[in-house]
Amino acid sequence: MAKRDYYDVLGLSKDATSEEIKKAYRKLARKYHPDVNQSDQDAEQKFKEMKEAFDVLSEPSSREHYDRFGHAPEQGAGGFNGFGQSGAGGFGFEDIFDTFFGGGGGGRRSNSPQRGADLRYDLEISLEDAAFGLETIVKIPRAEPCTTCGGNGAKPGTQPETCTYCNGSGQQQVVRNTAFGRFVSARTCEACRGEGTFIKERCPACQGSGSQQYERQIEVKVPAGVDTGSRLRVTGEGAAGTRGGPPGDLYLFIHIKQHALFKRDGDDIIVEMPVSFAQAALGTELEVPTLDGKARIKVPEGTQPGTLFRLRGKGIPRLRGYGRGDQHVRVNVVIPKKVAGKQRELLREYAKLAGEEVGHHDKGIIDKMKDALGGK
Repeated sequence: MAKRDYYDVLGLSKDATSEEIKKAYRKLARKYHPDVNQSDQDAEQKFKEMKEAFDVLSEPSSREHYDRFGHAPEQGAGGFNGFGQSGAGGFGFEDIFDTFFGGGGGGRRSNSPQRGADLRYDLEISLEDAAFGLETIVKIPRAEPCTTCGGNGAKPGTQPETCTYCNGSGQQQVVRNTAFGRFVSARTCEACRGEGTFIKERCPACQGSGSQQYERQIEVKVPAGVDTGSRLRVTGEGAAGTRGGPPGDLYLFIHIKQHALFKRDGDDIIVEMPVSFAQAALGTELEVPTLDGKARIKVPEGTQPGTLFRLRGKGIPRLRGYGRGDQHVRVNVVIPKKVAGKQRELLREYAKLAGEEVGHHDKGIIDKMKDALGGK
């Protein structure tokens, strides 16, 4: 028996739109599905016929071939025998689910809104800025929607047009008939490259890309207590999204400059202070620098080299807590490289009173070591 015209099967005119074809298929699928019409012997055959008509007319390239050549098979495609051939494998619930719920390999539409990329900016600040926080302006080069075309890529006064090959879906169905049945897969539309639209006249400013590089000035706040490696996120200040998608985020990576006086150890600050032998031995009072200005500490007599003195609360504010760290002052006893005159005389007198040997002696180091070892 000759095949019926596919448009007649679906009850459509030849100029029916893609949406009208889908709507007619859904209506007939519910009407003729064998599970719903178990007592109707003709329902299965009508369902197969309707499904075959839909498979051909819903795919732009196969519909174009059908409109030109009717039921003649496409060269190399094995024809549209589908379920009409013996041994084609019948059908199941997946056939109707593919249409109702977007199955059949359609997947996510390639022309859906896409979030913009995240951007990174390396910000170098001083130790003082890290300790007390900072408000500054950073200049970020990034892609933003073209101001000439509004981001659609088309010449002002024109609009992107829907791709006629994929009807704006960005994908094309590929139908293959095998000994095991008909397989329908989806691929990116070759005509529009998945965009779903095409531009006849491109925007002269962005050449159809819809975006341009701009340098944007962004005010950022760096909280007190950050350290090298801290990462701050500025929401929505990354690259612009595409097809109406949201922008990405901007990430600031903090780097602290090396300080001339202070060294940082977590939330604490360390500073080295030189003192003379006399100051360490007799005690003194020192004026030391801090992040807040100057402070004074007492160095008691007999202070040993490397001794640490703590100034509470003079360190770095805690980033995720309360209070501040401490400042530690490390005392370094400085030995003069040269002494002469009265200084030398007084030092010799001190050594004599302390029972210490100073200066040159007749015994060399080897002899002294032998004496220490009992003359061996």
